[in-house]
Amino acid sequence: MEARGEPRGEPRPESRGEPRPEPRPEPQGAQQGGARVYHRAPRRDPAPSRWQYRMQRLWLTPYFRILARVGVPVFLLAMAVGLYAGNADRRAAVVGVYEDLKDKFQARPEFRVGLMSVEGASPELAEAIRARVDLQLPMSSFDIDLDAVRARIEELDAVAQAELRVRSGGVLQVAITERVPVVLWRLGDRLEMLDEGGFRVAGLAARTDRPDLPLIAGEGADRATAEALELFAVAAPILPRVRGLVRMGERRWDLILDRNQRILLPEADAVAALERLMALDKAEDILARDVLSVDLRNDNRPTLRLAPFALNEHRKAQGIDVSGSEL
Repeated sequence: MEARGEPRGEPRPESRGEPRPEPRPEPQGAQQGGARVYHRAPRRDPAPSRWQYRMQRLWLTPYFRILARVGVPVFLLAMAVGLYAGNADRRAAVVGVYEDLKDKFQARPEFRVGLMSVEGASPELAEAIRARVDLQLPMSSFDIDLDAVRARIEELDAVAQAELRVRSGGVLQVAITERVPVVLWRLGDRLEMLDEGGFRVAGLAARTDRPDLPLIAGEGADRATAEALELFAVAAPILPRVRGLVRMGERRWDLILDRNQRILLPEADAVAALERLMALDKAEDILARDVLSVDLRNDNRPTLRLAPFALNEHRKAQGIDVSGSEL
């Protein structure tokens, strides 16, 4: 009888003289009820370790990422620079190379300034500006302190404002806003020209050098130049007779006319008071009469002071005996 499970007609390995194959090792497990049960090796846990978890959480922190990506390289670079610069000879060599490159760059022809142009100023003021600046041209534009030069120019009384810039072609352009004198100010023996803001423009030797400018006098008159110009404008109808304005006690004005006539203006609203007098003079021709002064300091009671002869004539007209009065 043939053994079950072996192929029929197939000789056994022993019968052929071949060595019998060793049996395969049985997988671990036990056979229960005709079924084989296998015990597999435990699978690796995919969860990270505690150290890996902490590193992942730390890497998710924005500041840590910035520190790792930026801070560490910067620290290493700074440490390398510090180590290199720790030697005095190396530092001196680096500074020398930098200074040499800077000097060569600043000395390039396109940065050289050879001319200075002054615009908006009279010839006399332009010469004063050139002497004030005193630049040794040609020189590099990097060696010119424009702010300091502007400050020196604006120290001149006749200069209201100065603007400086270096133009192409090596030209230093100076644009000047010159003060325009509009009035003369006499204080003691000193005579000066002022602009509309009361700022000094220049001194003057004699009044006859600028007869076209009106005259103000007295302490503090320069601080009230704007009001003085308004009064001169109101007095335009009698301007040929006006000799000037005198500041009284640094509070108010007296308008001085020829024939020694004086108009005493109030401390407040002097322009309005003078306008009323100009209207009255146009109607009654008061200032053409023999009047010494017109006192407008009291708005409710203007006062006229007549000359002695006119006063006697007025008294005669009223029937008053003036035989004993002085003429």
